[in-house]
Amino acid sequence: MKTNRRSFLLTLLMGVMVVAFFAGCSSNNPGKDANGGNTAPANEPANAAPADKPAGKKIVVGFAQIGAESGWRDAETASIKETFENDSNFELKFSDAQQKQENQIKAIRSFIAQKVDAIGLAPVVESGWETVLKEAKDAGIPVFLLDRSITAGHEDLYTSFIGSDFVLEGQNAAKWMLEELGADAKVNIVQLEGTVGASAANDRKKGFEEAIAGHAGYKIVYSQTGDFTRAKGKEVMEAYLKKDKNIQVVYAHNDDMALGAVQAIEEAGLKPGTDIKIIGVDGIKGAFEAISQGKMNVTIECNPLLGPQLKQAILDYKEGKELPRWIKSEEDVYFGQKAIDALPNRKY
Repeated sequence: MKTNRRSFLLTLLMGVMVVAFFAGCSSNNPGKDANGGNTAPANEPANAAPADKPAGKKIVVGFAQIGAESGWRDAETASIKETFENDSNFELKFSDAQQKQENQIKAIRSFIAQKVDAIGLAPVVESGWETVLKEAKDAGIPVFLLDRSITAGHEDLYTSFIGSDFVLEGQNAAKWMLEELGADAKVNIVQLEGTVGASAANDRKKGFEEAIAGHAGYKIVYSQTGDFTRAKGKEVMEAYLKKDKNIQVVYAHNDDMALGAVQAIEEAGLKPGTDIKIIGVDGIKGAFEAISQGKMNVTIECNPLLGPQLKQAILDYKEGKELPRWIKSEEDVYFGQKAIDALPNRKY
């Protein structure tokens, strides 16, 4: 009986030791419960960081750019790429739509499929974004509009607009002209409009035309799209000058079209900046050079260096901060000696 009792006690003791051993192993194994089951989510390593913010995970940003239609656009692209590609905390997925809305829509859908953390969009036109932006919203991806906005009434589809006050730019162009030529002067104006349907074109036209509405002597005798390109601006200006050279001002919705007009005016035997005043918008370096040469008169600045502002907006959003609906750029008006003095420091 004593032998049997010793055997029973020895067996019981060994069993307790074995249970204790395995219990100890289980308590030191991350991702396992007391019964050896996996507590980590399916398809995720047991020792992974939380799915919403894995340790060391980069913030992936998709940016749908319009294209490369102007020096201003090139400067914006460079700002975006330099900002995000030089920051190890970010990964940039960049798309050039070649000025086609359908390409931008495809790019946004690709970004959604790749589950990026944020989307930046410079919309080529104002309308036609509701469906794809709702898809991004449903996917929980914030969208930031840069330099151009979308049709009013759809503010719930994007987080913030980062860019300029285009109406004010048009007003500033008119203000310079009225002060330069006199409020009661008789002035024929050719307006070179931007891309049809683009918010920049719509608002710069609106601001300019509203500002001269009370001045009967100021007449827009011709208004045509130059699609924001230098070549098209030159083409439109050439066509008009063949009909009529009795104009005193060219108001171009961007500097590239203004510079195209300069070429056309020179080829027509006139002096741009003297015979015909030239107003541009954007503030690209080429405009400052033309002003210093007396071939352009004024450029209304529209800051394209929006990369840092977009980056900060994304960081603020991820931290749960409340963002303004409109994050405005700081800009100025340059003409005469002021433009000449600023030329050496222009970054675009």
